[in-house]
Order: sequence, then C-alpha cells, then structure tokens
Amino acid sequence: IVTTGDSSTITQGMIGSNVAGTGPAFGAYQDTSQTLSTSTFTKLTFTTEEFDTNSNFASSRFTPTVEGYYLITGAFGISIMNGAQILSIYKNGSEFKRGSLRSDSATASGRHTTVSTIVYANGSTDYFELYGYQGSGSNATTRNNQRWTYINGVLVRAV
Repeated sequence: IVTTGDSSTITQGMIGSNVAGTGPAFGAYQDTSQTLSTSTFTKLTFTTEEFDTNSNFASSRFTPTVEGYYLITGAFGISIMNGAQILSIYKNGSEFKRGSLRSDSATASGRHTTVSTIVYANGSTDYFELYGYQGSGSNATTRNNQRWTYINGVLVRAV
C-alpha cells in the first residue's frame, strides 16, 4: 500500500499512466436498425457512443493506442428469426472469437447473441470490430437500442 502522510488512500495519480484504470475504454450502440442479408457476415455499425475515454472508437472500429490486454464484449438482437445467429469479434479484419444462437422457431422473439473475450492489442495497428450473421433465409434487421445491439471495450492490463 502506498501512503502519503497519514492517509492510506491510493489514487490513480499515484499508480501512473497506461494501467487499467487510465487506459482506453468505450461503449457504443445502434440507434438505427441495420439490415443483415441472410447467410452473410456483415460488419455491425454503431451510431451512438456512450463514452470513449481516449477517442479510440471511430467508424464502428476500436483501435486502442495503449498496448495491453483488452476485454471486448458485444451483443446483437434480431426481433424474429429462424436459423443460426452468430456474433463474431474480428481482429484486424479476421474472425477471432464467436458467439452463436440457434433457433428452429420462426415465431421466436427476442433473439439475442453475445460474445466476449480478453485479447492482446499492440497499441498501434491492432483493431476490433463486430460482425453479425443470420441464417433465417431472408433479410433481417437488428434491434436498435443500447440493450440489444452494442459493443464495449476496456483495457484490463497494460504490458
């Protein structure tokens, strides 16, 4: 424990920069529905930022500028669908981690798929995006609000 005078409180300033408490963090969501073609991975677009502490989220892409390990999470929903629903975290343009849901009921509502991972980022060129897939046999639209279709990321450990 670091102490100053008679206080045993540790402040962020005492810890330093580029640690989890001072690293990049963001949250964004869709406020406009997005159409997803059937059987195709489509980059999800996020139109509203809730926060972006280091201005690393732009054009629905997170490009962290601090090297370290990041927790990336996301979700998307489709009101009614039949078939597979997949949500993937892409790193540098390639699928990295996947979350999925399968429904054989065309009347099922509230389909919601999530994915999360802890991943290393080099702090300069690595970037992350979310891609959605639905296999209903026809076009489908995303549910567009902060409860259903969102992306978040935060530095959990600097290098």
